[in-house]
Amino acid sequence: MKAKNYFPRLPLSILIFSGVIILLGSRAIADNAVLRSIFSCQAQGLGGLVPTIKVWFEQGTNLSFIPAGEKIKKVWLNDPSQVTLDFDGPMCMQFGQQSGNSEDCKNSSANVIQLRRIPKLSLPGVRSTQNTLLTVITEGQGQSKLYTFKVLYQDTPPEYHTLAIFADPGGASCARGSN
Repeated sequence: MKAKNYFPRLPLSILIFSGVIILLGSRAIADNAVLRSIFSCQAQGLGGLVPTIKVWFEQGTNLSFIPAGEKIKKVWLNDPSQVTLDFDGPMCMQFGQQSGNSEDCKNSSANVIQLRRIPKLSLPGVRSTQNTLLTVITEGQGQSKLYTFKVLYQDTPPEYHTLAIFADPGGASCARGSN
C-alpha cells in the first residue's frame, strides 16, 4: 500500500517566487533599520563609554534631540575636513574670536544636526585623523547638557540614518557602578 502524501507538491515556480519574496523582504527589513537610539545619560558618556555616530558618503546621518525635548545651543567638530553639519533651525554662529549676536545664541532652536561625509579637504592647521569628536551642548527642561560623540567615517553601506537621543527613563541610572 502506498503512503498518502499530505503535502502536495508545489510547482517549482511558486517555490522560487516564495523564496525571492522572503529574501527581498528580509533584505528590506535589514535596510530599513533606520533608527538607532540611546538614552541621554548614555549619550553624555555617564556610563563610562564615549558614544559613536557613523557617517557615510551615500547618505547623511541625523543626530536628533527631538525625543529628549532638547534644543541645540552650540556644536564643535574637531576635524571639519571630512564632515559637514546642517541644522533644522536657527543656530548661533561663532567663528574664532568673532562671535555671533548673543541674542542669536540665546534663541538657537535646532533639535537635529545632520552630518554628511564629504571627500577629505586639506585645511591649514587641521591634522589628518581617522575619526573626529563632535561636541554638542543642549538645553531642555531648564538644564544644560554636554554630549560628546566619536564620529566614525564609514565606507560601507549605511546601517542607519538617525541616532535619536531619548530622555532618561525615570529611576534608571547610567552611571557606571564600582566593580
